Amino acid sequence: MQSWVKEDAAAQQIDLLLFDDFSGHCLANTVEPLRAANTLAGRQIYRWRFLTLDGAPATSSAGMEVNPHDKLARCQGDMLIAMPSYRYRPLATETAKKSLRAAATRYAVMAGFDAGAWLLAAAGLLEQRRATIHWEELAGFTEDFPEVHAQRLRHVQDGNRITCTGALAAFDLMMELIGQAHGQALRLEVAALFMSPEVTEAEPATPAIGSARSRSVARALALMQAHIETPLSVPEIARQIGRNRKDLEQRMKAQLGAPPQAIYRHLRLIQARKLVLETQLSIAEIALRSGYEDPSAMTRAYRAEFGATPRQMRSDIK
Repeated sequence: MQSWVKEDAAAQQIDLLLFDDFSGHCLANTVEPLRAANTLAGRQIYRWRFLTLDGAPATSSAGMEVNPHDKLARCQGDMLIAMPSYRYRPLATETAKKSLRAAATRYAVMAGFDAGAWLLAAAGLLEQRRATIHWEELAGFTEDFPEVHAQRLRHVQDGNRITCTGALAAFDLMMELIGQAHGQALRLEVAALFMSPEVTEAEPATPAIGSARSRSVARALALMQAHIETPLSVPEIARQIGRNRKDLEQRMKAQLGAPPQAIYRHLRLIQARKLVLETQLSIAEIALRSGYEDPSAMTRAYRAEFGATPRQMRSDIK
């Protein structure tokens, strides 16, 4: 669990192509997980830029003006996310479609969030691909682009094309991409920072359609998060969620890449690191608040997880 970010891995360049009336909520849910991943990884593993077709500012549906870093024609990177929202149909001009087709030769992945799938399809970039769009637009999308395999899912990845339905789905998708690129340990840490339902709610009110995370695993994570200071045994967690231990272990290993014991230890050490960096509590007190009766045992686990002892990490930030 400790080596989720390769030290020599190059930062991914993710660019967001904004249009007037874009969703500020969708924009924040796309960028904030990346910002958090950088913070928690301790270095820049993601870079992002806001772009427009002509380099002019774009104004959100709520009146928020964003000054872009550049115009699309001058940029390239790992992923381009087209992010229109309201009044998107008139945006598919010949210039826009030509720009998107040209961008597809400069970006490894082309994505459309909210109504962005419509622009990608209009540019001919989703032919014979699986894709989704905001569900209110799905019927019209299917009629307009019969060559696209439209699906009623929150987000769809088909090779180097990604489509996503809206703001809440954008957050889920970015979490998935962080997990794919840098491991489920970092994904869990970002989820905990944002109080994501997968680590805070024993019974998510509306489980995500198409989510890779099952309710049983979500409930197990929520129990772990709720019992950091006084850890439960894995058999007790399994009992409380109505599963046997073996079943829980298989589910967590399949979905998160590690058994419950390792996941639980990582969540407790996340808490310890937060206390190390943000408080002046003694190491003994931090150990207790992280579920360790023995400070030495916590220090050994901490060093194995983060590559430094709590005291060394504190001295590094002074």
